[in-house]
Amino acid sequence: MSLVRHNPWSIFDQLNRELSSPNYRNEDDANVATANWTPSVDITEDENSFKLLADIPGVKPEDIDVSMDNGVLTIKGERNTEEKTEKENFRRVERQYGVFYRRFTLPETANAEKIEAHSEHGVLKITIPKQEVAQARRISVKH
Repeated sequence: MSLVRHNPWSIFDQLNRELSSPNYRNEDDANVATANWTPSVDITEDENSFKLLADIPGVKPEDIDVSMDNGVLTIKGERNTEEKTEKENFRRVERQYGVFYRRFTLPETANAEKIEAHSEHGVLKITIPKQEVAQARRISVKH
């Protein structure tokens, strides 16, 4: 019987090497890698729908891309930088600019065909209706 050294972290090391490899590239990963900031999001659920509220101030609705593919809702876009000159004497710059990107896996009850998105006052509101679920019913056995 021989002893085999076990490194429980080796799987993470292998994953890190694969993701860092120049051969590993996916269109979505390119967007994630270049995301400069992440909007804050609230998600609520009621009996008829899921609602997602994303804070995206300063971004025009036409600059926001909302898509649904294979049960994954993707929000991406870009907030353009303002021209700043040396004369403006900025003491602090905290607002983030550039590309943003968020992905959410939706439950099977989500109705992808009826998703709606609206932008108002810097808040993106996405409504995801739920599919009608067949109610269980008791079937009587006749004799």
